[in-house]
Amino acid sequence: MTPHTEIFNDLLKLAVDSGVSDVVIKSNKPGYVRIAGKLKSVDMDPITGEEVKAFVEEHVPRVFRQAWEDNNQVDFAYAAEDVGRFRVNAFHQRGTPSIVFRHIKSRVPEFEELSLNGEPLLNLAKAKDGILLICGATGSGKSSTMAAMLNWINRHLDRHIVTIEDPIEYTFIDDKSVFQQREIGTDVPSFDLAIKAVLRQNPDIILIGEMRDRETFETAISAAETGHLVFSTMHAATVAQSLTRLFEFFPPEQLAQARRQIAGSLRGFICQKLIPTIEGEGRVPANEILAADATVKNLILEGKNDKIQGLLDAGTDSQSYSFNRDIMRLIKEGKISKADGIRYSPNPQALDMNLKGIFFN
Repeated sequence: MTPHTEIFNDLLKLAVDSGVSDVVIKSNKPGYVRIAGKLKSVDMDPITGEEVKAFVEEHVPRVFRQAWEDNNQVDFAYAAEDVGRFRVNAFHQRGTPSIVFRHIKSRVPEFEELSLNGEPLLNLAKAKDGILLICGATGSGKSSTMAAMLNWINRHLDRHIVTIEDPIEYTFIDDKSVFQQREIGTDVPSFDLAIKAVLRQNPDIILIGEMRDRETFETAISAAETGHLVFSTMHAATVAQSLTRLFEFFPPEQLAQARRQIAGSLRGFICQKLIPTIEGEGRVPANEILAADATVKNLILEGKNDKIQGLLDAGTDSQSYSFNRDIMRLIKEGKISKADGIRYSPNPQALDMNLKGIFFN
């Protein structure tokens, strides 16, 4: 092991042992870690720019080396011996290299330990086809929620599941289902090649790590229309924002066609954010869930997306509900404080009224 690799591995081991989610490296600074959402510096000597550069050049996969040299930024996976796996983003800032590591937990989580409201998520996971999108900001636990759903499928249903990930996060052990997990750069040179091949690989379920562009979404639509269930993630904070993002993939002259395609293929949205626990030692997920039933599909077809938030706020369907409804559940279960619930709510005034028993449907 080279000296610079040893420096990084020691820091990553300290991070994992401390329950850290992210490690931030800036040239000529000590390392920083993010734990329970808070960024803290590590008591260590500064890591030089030469050490950062040497680490990247030693460990970046061959297929990505040219991208690092040409673009001064690259994503790849790194496995530290006896420590764990990490998603790595290396980049330049002000002419010097930096790295951000995200710890990839090896054990797939269960619904119960994530404090998720399991029933509506399981109902979505049982779908035979369609597109299911898990949405939220970076670090909101999207991958953990999606992994918990796939793990339930693995234990209860016989499915052939093909994943396209950049990099692989959770690794699954085949139970009733069979997993084929393809990592960009290791198993296939590019995301585009993996997407083009996936429908020829006889999947029942396809996991696409991120819904990143129109071509990806159109592949997901084709898969949904031919009887496949597609899981993917998207960077959007709420159901309303998620729907807007989908329509942004299409030019204005194709919006009518887009409404038909989205209404026909969408299975649902799961939007997520993490809120500090009442003990202050961790975070729990709050969800906004939209199950795309006949009413929702008709609203999308008619271009009345603005009406969908009203359905979520009304909460008349136990399978679809707003963030405020789930935040209320977490407050009543004693998992988060009222103050944090209101602070993280997208509509704090309405939540305050709801907690007093006042609802406007």
